[in-house]
Amino acid sequence: MPAREPLTPSPLWAAARRSAAWLDEANGNSDHETAMRLMKLAEEAGEVMQAYIGTVGQNPRKGVTHGPEDVAAELCDVILTAAVALHRFTDDPERFLARHASRVMGRIDALTQETG
Repeated sequence: MPAREPLTPSPLWAAARRSAAWLDEANGNSDHETAMRLMKLAEEAGEVMQAYIGTVGQNPRKGVTHGPEDVAAELCDVILTAAVALHRFTDDPERFLARHASRVMGRIDALTQETG
C-alpha cells in the first residue's frame, strides 16, 4: 500500500491551528482555559442570534441593523471558534471532524434509503 500523503490544511484548519497555538502560548492549557474556549463558542453563537434578530428587525427600537452577510460572518466565527476548541480534545481535529462528518452522511444515507 503506498504511503498516504499528508493533508494540506485548508484555510479553516490552518487558522484554527494557528489560533489554538497562539492561545496556548498566551493563556496556557489549563482546564480553565479549556472552559474559556468552550464559553467563547457560546458567546459566538449568541452573536449569530443577535445578527439574525437584526436582519428581521425584531427589535422595534433598533429596526433592521444587519444583513444576511452579517449572519454568515458570525456563523463563520462559530465554526472557527469550534475548530479552535476541538484542538483541546483531539490531536488531529481535522481528521476527527472528517470521520464524524462521514458518519453523519452515512446516517443520512441510511435514512434516505429507508424513506426513499
